[in-house]
This record gives sequence, structure tokens and C-alpha cells, in this order.
Amino acid sequence: MRVVGIDPGLRLTGYGCVAGQPGRPELVEAGVFRLVAKGPLRSISARLVELSKDLGEVLDRLEPQAVAVEGLFTHYAHPTTAVVMAHARGVVLLEVQSRGLRLIELKPAAVKKSITGSGRADKAQMQRAVQHLFSLPEPPDPPDVADALAIAVCGAERLATGAEAIRFAIEQ
Repeated sequence: MRVVGIDPGLRLTGYGCVAGQPGRPELVEAGVFRLVAKGPLRSISARLVELSKDLGEVLDRLEPQAVAVEGLFTHYAHPTTAVVMAHARGVVLLEVQSRGLRLIELKPAAVKKSITGSGRADKAQMQRAVQHLFSLPEPPDPPDVADALAIAVCGAERLATGAEAIRFAIEQ
């Protein structure tokens, strides 16, 4: 089963695709969409259109069975971050739904705990954990790629254990 993980943002949106068995994920592809925030045609709406196009192409090419996306979170020091991130998440949710793919929404702390053992892991810890998990020569860079891969791995684990299937059945 292929699962794509998305770390949404309006400047950088990381994506990662994993496949394979639980506990032994295989890296299929990972990257980042760089959404240009400068220039006269780079309004938020223009970046959202660009994200939709780029993500749609990746989903069509990789043909995942599910997409895992980071849920919204807020930090008291940066309250507008959640609003900005929500714009990108909305595009991701739309692209997933329009393709009839299964959606898995994960809390950031749950992903961090699943990958590093700590729900408070920082970006560097996440990068090193993903590097180790996939035996990469270097940590994924930018950190959004590592986060997206971690989200994909966590989503795949949830599907494999049936936790997501139970939640899906309850919501129906």
C-alpha cells in the first residue's frame, strides 16, 4: 500500500510517499513544493492554485491508496500560523477528496512521538530520525520533507494496525 504524507505550508509544502510492510517502510519519493511568495502574481490565492496543480500531479503520478496530512496546530506565540496553514490544508483536503482517496489526519505530536519517541521532538530530531529510518546518507532537507515522510510513515502504520479503519467506520 502506498501512502503519501503532506506537510502543508504556503511557502514550502513537503511531500513523501512510502510503501511496504508495517515496520519496514520503503521510500518511494519525497520532495517539496516551493511556492513563490514574492512578485505581483504571488498572492495567497495564486500560491494555492500552484499548490493544487503541483499536488494533483504528484497524486496522479504516485497513485497512493491514502494520503496522510498534518492536522492544524496553534502556538500561542504565533497564532496566525494556524490560519495560514489552514489555507494550504484546505487545498490538500480538496485534492485528496476529489480523487476519492482515503484521508488520514494526524496531530503533529502523534507523528513526532511515533517517529522519535517524543511528542516534543524538534525539526533536527525529526530529520535525523527519518534519515535513520530510511538509511539515508544525509538528513532530508528542507525539514518539511522529513516531516512529510514521517507523516506518511505514521499514516501507513495507522492503516496497517486498523486504527484508521475503526475511526473511518465510526465516522460513516
